Amino acid sequence: MSATKSAVMEQEATAGIHELLARRWSPKAFSSRPVEPAKFAQLFEAARWAPSSYNAQPWAFIVATREDAEGYNRLLSTLMDVNRQWAQQAPVLILAVAKLDFNHVARANRHALYDLGQAVAHLTIQATALDLHIHQMGGFDPNAARELFAIPAGYEPVAVLALGYNEVPPPERATRTRKPLTDFVFSGKWGRAAAVVAENSN
Repeated sequence: MSATKSAVMEQEATAGIHELLARRWSPKAFSSRPVEPAKFAQLFEAARWAPSSYNAQPWAFIVATREDAEGYNRLLSTLMDVNRQWAQQAPVLILAVAKLDFNHVARANRHALYDLGQAVAHLTIQATALDLHIHQMGGFDPNAARELFAIPAGYEPVAVLALGYNEVPPPERATRTRKPLTDFVFSGKWGRAAAVVAENSN
């Protein structure tokens, strides 16, 4: 895909959607400025109000700030080297965990990962509203995280989030690209672009 086409796609992606969604991005450069304690409550309150199957709220978060050097370094140690190199700049690391079984009935919650994702999305948009940024990572060792933080059976470490203020001015940000809507919004059968998006897609 050409740079021109990528830029066009980015411009179209921001048109008509909420400003917070358009402004959200995942930096790899963070300021050393700490996150104010009051903002943590706002972030996790946003996650708390995410929807979930049977209102099970199958999410948990382990927070590690630089002020808690021992916990921070433990969580940092679970990251793959390629992530650790830049994530160590972030003043906060958060481990997102899913509860895999329901409480109200003895069966697996097959929506647990989906619901955790919704909680993280809520948290991420709230962070954007507070001029904070989050970079989500799948590149970590979940078994090491489970052992280091005594995560019980039935819970799955899913992602690590780097949280903080960004230190790169907006003009220096890399162009973001996304697939066209016709690549993933279908109707009638798999792979057939839905008319509701086809007429508005390049």
